[in-house]
Amino acid sequence: MSAVSHTTRHRGFARYLRESNSCQWGTWVKIPALETIEMIAAAGLDFIVLDQEHAPLGMESVYRATVVAQGLGLQVLTRVPDRSGSHLQRLLDLGMDGILVPRVSGADETRTVVDQMVFSPTGDRGLGLTARAGFWGGLSRDEYVRSGDDILRAVQLEDIEALEEVEDILLTPGLNGLFLGMGDLSLSSGRTGADESIRRLVSRMLDAARSAGVPCGTAVQSPAQARTAADQGFGFVMVSNDASLFREAVGNLGSELNATGEMEMSK
Repeated sequence: MSAVSHTTRHRGFARYLRESNSCQWGTWVKIPALETIEMIAAAGLDFIVLDQEHAPLGMESVYRATVVAQGLGLQVLTRVPDRSGSHLQRLLDLGMDGILVPRVSGADETRTVVDQMVFSPTGDRGLGLTARAGFWGGLSRDEYVRSGDDILRAVQLEDIEALEEVEDILLTPGLNGLFLGMGDLSLSSGRTGADESIRRLVSRMLDAARSAGVPCGTAVQSPAQARTAADQGFGFVMVSNDASLFREAVGNLGSELNATGEMEMSK
């Protein structure tokens, strides 16, 4: 097997979802360390999302994390810092499996950001054949361009106005993923996910996406919530994040040690 054919076996996340018959499990990565990524891979998760919006992950950290995670068999997505599109070309060039664009407000903005992730002449993505995504020039142009179709290009819907435009958003050429940001949706609307109006909007989004053949993702805090999301129809779900998992584990350790010490002192 040649070196080029070996590297091209890695599938983009959109293709990965198309070929899967079950919900895919992942977690957010906020800590700029490779050791935690190795542990996530060993735990058997399917993918990670490198969080540039709410964590101090620079481009070099994202690059190293992507190479290591993909080598361990994980699919790698990045949530970009904002919806401006300034990071998209470089992230796609380094071989990302998918992109989440946060706080997209409607159909017009969706078209603007998705165009930047689709190759010319359909979109505005430039040719970076000699970057990692093109195996440093080792892929033919046709192979490189075809691989762009396998990348997840998803927008995050995080307010009521965006959810009410979901049918128009799904008409965007090149869009192949949606992500429900329940945290910001609750913050912007002043309603929880249990509110009947929010439940109706979420069901409407899932129904519209299913009809369009577009997978939806979301983020939750526990395995039980993840299973509920999968039952609702979400195709990929992030559970907690590396920093919170560590905080919870070390917090439990400290609590147990302090409780043991107090018991010994009371004897």
